[in-house]
Amino acid sequence: MTEMEMERAQAELDRLLNDPDVRMDPERVWTLADHLSRAAARTAPATR
Repeated sequence: MTEMEMERAQAELDRLLNDPDVRMDPERVWTLADHLSRAAARTAPATR
């Protein structure tokens, strides 16, 4: 996932969670959260 894709996913997730005019879609929320979590784990430096 590129940085731009991550930013778009974060923006969509934020909109789904915080915009009262947008219908909640739990499946989409969990899918976005999963993709972002996996992408962050791949790009994060290893820690001991």
